[in-house]
Amino acid sequence: MDILLVASAFNSLSQRVYAELSDEGHHVDVVLATHGPDAVRDAVRETSPELIVAPMLKSALPEDVWRDHTCLIVHPGPPGDRGPSALDWAIAEEASEWGVTVLQAEAAMDAGDVWADGSFPVPPAGKSDVYRNELADAATAAVLLAVRRYADGSYKPRPQSEPGIHVVWRDFFRQEQRRIDWEHDDTATVLRKLRGADSQPGVLDEVCGREVFLHGGHPEDRLRGEPGELLATRAGAVCRATRDGAVWIPELRPRKSSGDPAPFRRPAASVLAGFPPPPGSGPGMPGSNDRPYWLPEIAAPLELPPDRTTWTDIRYRQRGPIGFLTFSFPGGAMSTTHCRRLLAAWRYALTRPTSVVVLGGARDFFSNGIHLNVIEAADDPAAESWSNLNAMNDLVEAVLRTTDRLVVAALGGNAAAGGVMLALAADEVWCRTGSVLNPHYRNMGLYGSEFWTYSLPRRAGDETAERLTSEGLPVSAAAAERISLVDRLVPVAAQDFATEVERLAADLAGDPDLPRRITAKATARHADELQRPLAEYRRDELARMRALFFDPEAPYHALRSAFVRKLPGGSARPLATGAAQ
Repeated sequence: MDILLVASAFNSLSQRVYAELSDEGHHVDVVLATHGPDAVRDAVRETSPELIVAPMLKSALPEDVWRDHTCLIVHPGPPGDRGPSALDWAIAEEASEWGVTVLQAEAAMDAGDVWADGSFPVPPAGKSDVYRNELADAATAAVLLAVRRYADGSYKPRPQSEPGIHVVWRDFFRQEQRRIDWEHDDTATVLRKLRGADSQPGVLDEVCGREVFLHGGHPEDRLRGEPGELLATRAGAVCRATRDGAVWIPELRPRKSSGDPAPFRRPAASVLAGFPPPPGSGPGMPGSNDRPYWLPEIAAPLELPPDRTTWTDIRYRQRGPIGFLTFSFPGGAMSTTHCRRLLAAWRYALTRPTSVVVLGGARDFFSNGIHLNVIEAADDPAAESWSNLNAMNDLVEAVLRTTDRLVVAALGGNAAAGGVMLALAADEVWCRTGSVLNPHYRNMGLYGSEFWTYSLPRRAGDETAERLTSEGLPVSAAAAERISLVDRLVPVAAQDFATEVERLAADLAGDPDLPRRITAKATARHADELQRPLAEYRRDELARMRALFFDPEAPYHALRSAFVRKLPGGSARPLATGAAQ
């Protein structure tokens, strides 16, 4: 069928629905609702769709569109649930199970007939993590079922007035309901509030006399202080005391009305570094622009003891001949510091007596490449872009040059741009079936680096590599396997991914053929180096990227700024044939 996707943003769910509908053989076009109702009407007129699907919509479809065409809306709640903050309420009310509904658009919000629905467990994770994983799994399955039912022509959608459907209207979940009472809320309550707003909209709070939004929350087992007191920093995060414990908050976002020149999410410690210190903190120290000098930096060991419950974004553990190097950065973005720390951890992993190293393996994002928010906030964004890209290249090159053991990249979630190339540097790529890959740099107007000109053609061939990077479209895990970007699909729920990866890695380490594979790998890398050294790939890619970074007129700067600041034109959008741009 010819299907038009209408979305307020080409976000993770929109991309997944696009990719999996395309896998089913449908011709899919996309229009962003943020371009206005006339853009939606124009797209409908130009593409003449047989069906319209809205996987993520924050505004109503034009009435003439839904009256003249069948329009299926994805609502992130079970049948009968209505309102704009469905998942927020589910997390706030500690629902153990939640649902998703595909319903037909009509005048009343979320009141249309039901074409398909599904349910999913709600794990103790951030809202955005649940949205990209458990909810996206259920929503995509429901969309595919609804589309099949529509194409069949015999299915009659269920009205929500049917017995057994309990209609509940839930209002917009406001900041007053998210607000943390540091004196009275226990740690569990604080974590629930933080996780319920981890990506958007954050929890509005006051830090050092300034209003900021708190993003993300993780428990701390040892540090203690007065409720609300800032205790320490670690790898960009800040630790804050609760009445009965403490929590780590990875990111802060200054309120726009604060006048901060960078009112967007970024590592909490770097935001605090720009705030005036509390009374009695002593004189400032030069060069402390990435963390507040008045808080101690308390590192966590790379190999965290099993009895610890604390936050760290990089961990190493060993199970016999297998090393597991896991990492999890907010939004999948990797700053210069993230890359350097992960490279140091990689070098440590290579000192351990293992035959297999698994890179990744956590649920949710694998990596989305360089950290655009940190770059945008830098005094010199071009210079920071250059530093970040070189640090990312150092990491990818270290993986590519590892020839004494087998490397597995385990993608529990989505990956894009340099994050995909980091995965392709491994010998095998294992990918959860719900993941979406964006193996290109087009949305930021960049040529790309991280040895993509070596790794991508090596796996997919020159023609496919050219198509992937020029079209700039998302690829499902299944499609990625078909074109050899992925070696193994892991068809499990997000919460089971790490356990399954450990089981598969044990099988790999026990394979009698493993020593031969490692020897063959070293031989192949040596032959590739003789044919064309990695240094040449890096030199040529970086020459093109440097020209873009240090050209103030290059589209990258405007695209980056719009994307980070959520301005019109900053949303990544597909270049699907016929799509309204």
